[in-house]
Amino acid sequence: MAEFTPQPSCADAHEPNSLSVAQATQRINDLISPITETETRSLRNALDYVLHDEIVSPINVPPHNNSAMDGYALHGSDIADNKFTLKQVGIAFAGQPFTGNIQQGECIRIMTGAMMPTDCDTVIMQEHVEVNNTLITVHGQHQQSQNVRLAGEDLQTGEVVLNEGHKISPADLGLIASLGIAELTVKRKIRVAFFSTGDELRSIGEELQAGEIYDSNRYTLYGMLSHLNVEIIDMGVVPDQKQALREALQQASEQADVVLTTGGVSVGDADYVKEMLIELGQVDFWKIAMKPGRPLAFGTINNALFFGLPGNPVSVMVTFYQFALPALLQLSGEAVPIKHLLQINCVSPIRKRAGRFEFQRGILFQDEHGVTQVKTTGEQGSGILRSMSIANCFILLEEQCDGIEPNTIVTVQPFSGLI
Repeated sequence: MAEFTPQPSCADAHEPNSLSVAQATQRINDLISPITETETRSLRNALDYVLHDEIVSPINVPPHNNSAMDGYALHGSDIADNKFTLKQVGIAFAGQPFTGNIQQGECIRIMTGAMMPTDCDTVIMQEHVEVNNTLITVHGQHQQSQNVRLAGEDLQTGEVVLNEGHKISPADLGLIASLGIAELTVKRKIRVAFFSTGDELRSIGEELQAGEIYDSNRYTLYGMLSHLNVEIIDMGVVPDQKQALREALQQASEQADVVLTTGGVSVGDADYVKEMLIELGQVDFWKIAMKPGRPLAFGTINNALFFGLPGNPVSVMVTFYQFALPALLQLSGEAVPIKHLLQINCVSPIRKRAGRFEFQRGILFQDEHGVTQVKTTGEQGSGILRSMSIANCFILLEEQCDGIEPNTIVTVQPFSGLI
């Protein structure tokens, strides 16, 4: 009888033919081309959309020199040391400029935002002025050109305001409105279809039978996708049956730009996702040297990108944030932000075997001295979804790391920078 040879498994420190995290990221990047379809949207309805064309300012902002203070506009050459007196000859409000002439030794009352008279170049704030009928006395030290906003100080005609690929924020709405632009050409939302696989899964509200569990992954995915500007297509739960899975994948790939599934990408007898991906599309890779999240299938079905995420809840979130999220941003045409990584002291010991990149769940906190530290959430099993619920960061441990002693500096990725 031939001697039994164990097959590579997720229990191994390193498995042959598995990609590194960096290699997998690069393979995904190489396969993605941003969408080109556009639509025209009114300014208010363009929030969170991605610009297709750069925005160039058609005007100066502000369009004219104006006062930065409530006070008095005057000739800077009239300023004298400590104390001087001028005659007030008029008043200017925002939207109601003064139209007369202002001679040397004269001034006008001016309000914040009001257009500066061409004769004046300086504003004295009202708190430094003593008023006696039409005469004002200015006290204190002052400088020529103070308290004046110059035309084009914020933006100049012909200046690029926002670049192609920029995601419109609330501040951008005000910025674009200040240019008088009412409509924008933006990239359409990408469509993302997702479903869970597994005979053991039941929806909320159903009664559990022996061996069954509630499907949590669809709710987690829905929550993460809801933070993105995408159209979400929830296809529910698909049983571990080849025909059902074949039909679901075919339907999803016809409706969406990206298809996400959870479960069925391992090597169990009822794990058919990889097999169906080979049949219907193309597998680029399906194993990564990381923990959690080793079985991750990536490829294409028809014209849709496909991510077959693992079935364990924590693995779903880790692989989504590290691989699917950047891919979705890149596909939408949005500039993918640089990873926000910190070097922080870890007060917890961490057990790890060399060979795989690990994403441990951590908690950033401030100690009694106000110093930011990090600790693990405790048990790091890929099925312990609570570890993600109480965590606020990932602790990133490189492949060669074989454990961490307390009070060691580690690399931390805060959740706040993920979306």
